Order: sequence, then C-alpha cells, then structure tokens
Amino acid sequence: MSEQLNSPLRPHAEPHPSAKLRKSDVTRAAILNAALEFLWSHPFREMSVVSLMASTALSRSAFYQYFHDLHELMESLLDELEQEVLAGASPWLTGSGDAIALLHESLAELVRVCHERGPILRAVADAAPSDERLDRSWTQFLGRFDDAVTARIEADQQQGLIAEFEARPVAVALNRLDAFTFIHTFGTRPRSEPEPVLDAIVRIWTLTLYGASSRVTDCSETPRIRRPAESTVSSGAGDPG
Repeated sequence: MSEQLNSPLRPHAEPHPSAKLRKSDVTRAAILNAALEFLWSHPFREMSVVSLMASTALSRSAFYQYFHDLHELMESLLDELEQEVLAGASPWLTGSGDAIALLHESLAELVRVCHERGPILRAVADAAPSDERLDRSWTQFLGRFDDAVTARIEADQQQGLIAEFEARPVAVALNRLDAFTFIHTFGTRPRSEPEPVLDAIVRIWTLTLYGASSRVTDCSETPRIRRPAESTVSSGAGDPG
C-alpha cells in the first residue's frame, strides 16, 4: 500500500475559505500531490507522465492542461515549497522583536515544511548536476534564500546584534547545511524525527549568528514542531514514515 501524505499540497492560489475551490485548482493540486507521492520512493529520472497519471483518477491528457512537461511540474513543486518556506521563515527574515525567538520560530516552521516536502529537495538536488534546466531552478531557489538571509544578517549587524563579518558567505554556508541535512534526513522514508533535527540547526544558527551567550543551552526553549493534526491546513491520511 502506498503511503499517504501528511499534508497535501494546496492549490497554488488558494481562494477565500468561504469560496468553493475551482475544479482546475483541485485537479492541479492532485497532480502535484501524485508527483510528491511518487518522489518519496523514486528518483525524478524514473517519473513519466503515464506512470504519474496512472496513480490518479485523471486522464493522461489532463496533465498537459496544467504542465508542459515533467520539468515544469518539478519547477512548480519547487515553487510551492519555496513559498511555504518563505512564509514560515518570515518572522525572522522580515519581523521585528526578539531576534533569537524569531529565528527559533522560523527554523521550527522550516523543519516542519521540509519534513513534509523533503522528496522535492532530494529529487531536484539529485537531478540538477545532469539536468541543466533543474540545475538552473535549484541554483535560483537557493540563491533567493541566500539573499534573504544575507539581508537579515546585515540588518542585525547594523543594530549590533550580530558581530561584524561578511554576511553572504555565512548565509550560504548555513543554507547549504540546512539543505544537505533536510535532503538526508527527510528526503526518503523512513524519515528522521524532526525534533532532533530542529534542535541541531537551532543550535548551529543561533551560535553562529548571535554568539555563545545566546539562549541555546536549554533544549526546552526549542520550538515544538507542529504536527499535521495541529495544523490549520486540511490533512490527508496519516503518514507512517
């Protein structure tokens, strides 16, 4: 029996909660979810439109109503992931207040999203070295996070919260560490538990940016990962992995 997703991908442009979802939004989301389910156990190179659509109640021709090819499908999955991560990381990236608390909150949401969407990272990262189109998408995806983290580090440096150093190389190093960690812990089933992963990256980010005096000694201060049942997003069936 195939394992089901904890939290299915939602239509890209989600309407007002009181509005009825358009059939086109539901169909597109069903195709994206089928692709994500496929990627839990197969590399991108093994995906075909025929095999993908056979796992849905949709016709093969329905695929081409929403995607030109499988590359566009993967780019859409990566775009959905990017939007979720940016939304989850916004407290620290763009918020004001206790910088360390905001960082912890953002990292908790980052781990939650990547725990659910890890195969997307693994599939694109694995395919990128031999696929020029996905390599370009992957490089741009990482670069946008490098830009956002660099900007926040520089803003906190101006406020005296972070020591003076060249911000971008540190932002790149932290982001690549996260990407590598999420690919190897959440990219296939069985996945690692998210809490130890969160504790590790919270310690690394906090100590790297805010120094040894920052509040990372008490693990109870690490934010709790919201499980799918606690989320306001409608969930699918439980995921044993």
